[in-house]
Amino acid sequence: MQSMNDPASALAGMLPFDSIGLYEQPKPRFIFKMPRVVPDQKAKFESDELFRRLSRESEVRYTGYRDRPQEERQVRFQNACREGHTEIAFVATGTNLQLVFAPPSNSYMQNRECDFDKEPGKIHIKSSLIMNGVCVRWRGWVDLERLDGVGCLEYCEDRAAAEDALLREQIERYNQRLREFEDKQRGYRSQDRADQDIELRMANSLHGSAHHGHHGGPVSSRCHGPPRHGLPLQVGLPLTPP
Repeated sequence: MQSMNDPASALAGMLPFDSIGLYEQPKPRFIFKMPRVVPDQKAKFESDELFRRLSRESEVRYTGYRDRPQEERQVRFQNACREGHTEIAFVATGTNLQLVFAPPSNSYMQNRECDFDKEPGKIHIKSSLIMNGVCVRWRGWVDLERLDGVGCLEYCEDRAAAEDALLREQIERYNQRLREFEDKQRGYRSQDRADQDIELRMANSLHGSAHHGHHGGPVSSRCHGPPRHGLPLQVGLPLTPP
């Protein structure tokens, strides 16, 4: 019985026994990265039942640190928003979202993604994200004391156009690699056929030579070795009369 500490036995247990596969050439692998978005984002946003429900303004809540006291959660929520992130859930559907946005700055900005000053006691947030292959924007507000509020999802045209361009570029690169692979495969098959033709011609040539030698050929090819009939000739002896 082999010891479990034996490296050879451990390796033999991990590698499948395939004597033929060890000598086969490795097959090329095409790593196709999963696309971030679907081909028609707008159609999915307008037709998907979940997106239709989330596109209407509904109640939302802060979901972070639910096991901590309310005062501590209020502080943690505001600190996270000032860092540019928070966790929000739609109450009706239970959909949880991780929101990431630009943190608030001291300078005045017309379209701030995180705004503590727009309405007293509330924070207004905008956050772009990709959900189920669709570029959307979360827009809403949260009460700083109750940690609930109202929010919805909107279709993000600009982000969707940029992601569509990246998707087309990714597909084109994959198709180009696939075409190059197919061209190489055709070249390999053509070379194999040429090699087989050469081997077949050589085999036919050798077979024809052997067949010609069997049915007749130069006399010199059969003049070697002792004669089959009669006494052997003695060379160099003088002839004397009887």
